[in-house]
Amino acid sequence: MAEFFDKLNDKHIAMIEKQPMFFVATAAADGRVNLSPKGYDAFRVLEPGKVAYLDLGGSGNETHAHLMAPQDDAGRITIMFCNFDRPALILRIYGKGRPVLPQDSEWEGLAENFTMMPGTRQIFVIDIDSVQTSCGWGIPFMSLEGERDTLKKAHRQSDPVEWETKMAGRTTSIDGLTTRATTRYIAGE
Repeated sequence: MAEFFDKLNDKHIAMIEKQPMFFVATAAADGRVNLSPKGYDAFRVLEPGKVAYLDLGGSGNETHAHLMAPQDDAGRITIMFCNFDRPALILRIYGKGRPVLPQDSEWEGLAENFTMMPGTRQIFVIDIDSVQTSCGWGIPFMSLEGERDTLKKAHRQSDPVEWETKMAGRTTSIDGLTTRATTRYIAGE
């Protein structure tokens, strides 16, 4: 049965730390719902009521656009972890999120929580409204064969000036919502 909590507890945090991937869902008032899988060592519990994840440049920037959309309930975000091993468990984090970019004053303090990766463009910070756990009995057993290096490799091989120019041109989502461009290339590893 599903249980709700006001914040993360030690069992939740232990489960999160074992997961090699998570899912992020956001939606603006109009347009598409965005649901993205995330990998790498990119998620951090900052405190029981606050989490963050490192975001690398990819095919779009929908999460940023949805979190910044001008609407009454802007910032809505759901993070989901599935335990593909034992014990079966699904954990969802519901909250309000916001992007922090390298040019923002808050960046340096947040960045200390992560190992920078090639192509890092922002960190999403989520203030938790509630946490939900559910059984996960229908989730298959799966094992991690390894991480794909493709995205990091592509960013490592990219020219920093070209990367910044490309990111500067990405200031709208697929639904036409505004995003802020990263103004600094993060080389990472």
